[in-house]
Amino acid sequence: MKDETKLVTSGRDPENNHGVVNPPVYHASTILHPTLDALDNSRERRMAGERGVYYGRKGTPTTFSLEDMVCDLEGGDRCQVYPSGLAAIAGSLLAFLKAGDHILMTDAAYSPARRFCNDLASRYDVSTTFYDPAIGTAITDLIQDNTRVVYVEAPGTATFVMQDIPAIAEAAHKKGCIVMMDNTWASPLFCKPFQLGVDVSIQAGTKYIVGHSDVMIGTSCATKEAWPAIDNMAGLLGHAAGPDDVYLAQRGMRTLSVRLKQHWENGLKVAEWLRGQDMVEVVMHPALTNDPGHALWKRDFLGASGLFGTTLKPCPRSAIAALVDDLELFGMGASWGGYESLVLPQDPNISRSVTPWPYEGQCLRFHIGLEDTDDLIADLDAGFKRLKAAM
Repeated sequence: MKDETKLVTSGRDPENNHGVVNPPVYHASTILHPTLDALDNSRERRMAGERGVYYGRKGTPTTFSLEDMVCDLEGGDRCQVYPSGLAAIAGSLLAFLKAGDHILMTDAAYSPARRFCNDLASRYDVSTTFYDPAIGTAITDLIQDNTRVVYVEAPGTATFVMQDIPAIAEAAHKKGCIVMMDNTWASPLFCKPFQLGVDVSIQAGTKYIVGHSDVMIGTSCATKEAWPAIDNMAGLLGHAAGPDDVYLAQRGMRTLSVRLKQHWENGLKVAEWLRGQDMVEVVMHPALTNDPGHALWKRDFLGASGLFGTTLKPCPRSAIAALVDDLELFGMGASWGGYESLVLPQDPNISRSVTPWPYEGQCLRFHIGLEDTDDLIADLDAGFKRLKAAM
């Protein structure tokens, strides 16, 4: 089946739910067992790693439905749902690390993932080397005897640098490393990490899976070989997501195809317009034909989302404020992936330690929502006129 069909049909079981189209939302903690034999059997199946309804934290049919949907789209063997994207990142990394181990993490990683390595993992004698995301096969030279995880993110946070994931994965696997990918930008619709050689694919479902800026949730999908470690660590840390949040993520996924295609179309149109503005130094969007990562994007991805970056030519803070403060259709705040457009000033150098950002002007991250693009461009055009007037 095509992905659009999977989004509609996966994770549903109306025959066993009185014909109801949507999976039921189970609010559960205690699970009762009618006999001692049933209790013992439940414990045995749980210890054997079988999926089942044993305790609320271990999952219910509500949780299993979302997990199945993500696996069907992304291609992994099993999936764990977490209460946030960061919980999915931290839980997945901890699943494969012990004292004395080493991580290789892209220099363009999501800032909280960097903080996990620098602040938490380091407390337990786990070291991290950040690498240039464009390293490709040369990553072999950075893999140490104790390197356990190679972490990739494409395109990278803030600067949207692409990575040659198959080349990195091949080099990492030759050295016995686990390859993890943050797949939030493309969602399971526009990137298939397991076809690129990834072992664990992580998403902040808060973004495009949910799609409505009202839920915190994360997922970690894994190969059959990597799954036991993910499952074990989620149990040790007590990770679980609330049933209502899980249901909203299920509902969001049903419309992911139509939403993401519109984000792609809208984002590219606005990015092209921004590229033509004389106060814009560079637009960072891998789907643009002049982007340095365009060839990798075209080879490995099936589409683009609505998130990209721009860097302005140097100008005073007051001029930047004149641009963003009075935008009518762009909110200013963290997160993205919802139906609404956002703009967020960022400094890429804050979260880079290997490859300094070469531009001096202000970096702006845009998320283009589902509004009419003519309206969005008119709003931005008025903003750039304000910027010039304030120079």
